[in-house]
Amino acid sequence: MSDALNIPGWRHLYSGKVRDLYASQDPADTRILVVASDRVSAFDFVLSPGIPEKGALLTKLSRWWFAQLDFPNHLAEGEIPDAVADRAMLAQSLEMLPIECVVRGYITGTGWAEYQQSGTVCGIPLPSGLENGDRLPEPLFTPAYKAPMGEHDENITFDRVVELVGAERAAELRDASLAIYAKAAAVAEQHGLILADTKFEFGTDADGTLRLADEVLTSDSSRYWDAATWESGTTPAERMASFDKQIVRDWLASNWDRQGEPPALPDEIVERTADRYRELIERLTA
Repeated sequence: MSDALNIPGWRHLYSGKVRDLYASQDPADTRILVVASDRVSAFDFVLSPGIPEKGALLTKLSRWWFAQLDFPNHLAEGEIPDAVADRAMLAQSLEMLPIECVVRGYITGTGWAEYQQSGTVCGIPLPSGLENGDRLPEPLFTPAYKAPMGEHDENITFDRVVELVGAERAAELRDASLAIYAKAAAVAEQHGLILADTKFEFGTDADGTLRLADEVLTSDSSRYWDAATWESGTTPAERMASFDKQIVRDWLASNWDRQGEPPALPDEIVERTADRYRELIERLTA
């Protein structure tokens, strides 16, 4: 799965589902080089083939969003190696928190499936009568526990977050996540887009400051819909045509029973996904 490179001055540290981390070979340099790959994941599996230029596109989008948000982040000063200049970020070394901070502004995906069964999303009761793709009465903070590599992330309650990181930090994570989502949703709306849901990751620096880390508000971590189409669409598929990897999720859900290894993605799915990634960035950053 790893696309680890031989980068002078840096040593490969770790490979996640879609990113590779490198540490400086200078013991005095604590910065981390975060390199985005073209790998694509869904349902906690890394799929093949990758999406061409995905790493560069999503790095560009993350950098753009970090610049829009008035919140401390992990970016560090310095020169990025030429070999990965278009798809890497220099980051401060942080103590990462084991919480995936999910915010849902609209009901869809696993939230919609749960709502149909129990009238709740991640255990939070919701009004009756909601339809797939509807806006929620207010955005919901629905955290998950970040499972070790190869295991599935687990939705958890806010009380469980308190147990994991303490009451003060848990409240800070919730409040920061909701505030960042509100800001990003407003920016997206200005560009004719709906930010349906997203997930954030946070870490703390040596001073204990909470910092937004990893990627942010990209097509890998967020669902974006076209606002006009959502308003006028007559079916869920029309209303929620995504500028993200939902194309991949939908194809996989229809062609794989989640047993064993997932099948290879067809060329058409790869091309359509790449086109939607590019269109989103053009819409937001033009």
